Amino acid sequence: MLNQVTLVGRLTKKPELRYTLDGKAVLNVTLALNRQYRNSAGEYDADFVLCTLWNKAAENTVKYCTKGSILGVVGQLQTRNYENQEGKKVYVTEVVANSVKFLGGKPSEDRELHTT
Repeated sequence: MLNQVTLVGRLTKKPELRYTLDGKAVLNVTLALNRQYRNSAGEYDADFVLCTLWNKAAENTVKYCTKGSILGVVGQLQTRNYENQEGKKVYVTEVVANSVKFLGGKPSEDRELHTT
């Protein structure tokens, strides 16, 4: 069986790093991906795909990327579910990243570049 996904898209918001109880870095991001064809209004629609990054990939993405940055993600499609506060079962489909490439994009306004 093959379960491999390759995406190139822009971060929809500034990434915020979290840590699991055992200290592993985890980052949930959403990538905006333009479709290859125009809609009836002549515009390109976009899809928004949830991706989960772990460990160094998560830490480096927070360090070097911001909203609008272009990322290349290779990973596996995964579906999980949980029960929300109202007791309803919620299903989530996401890409769990095996590798992440920074492909350029908008520079961070928070970060200054230092040369020494």
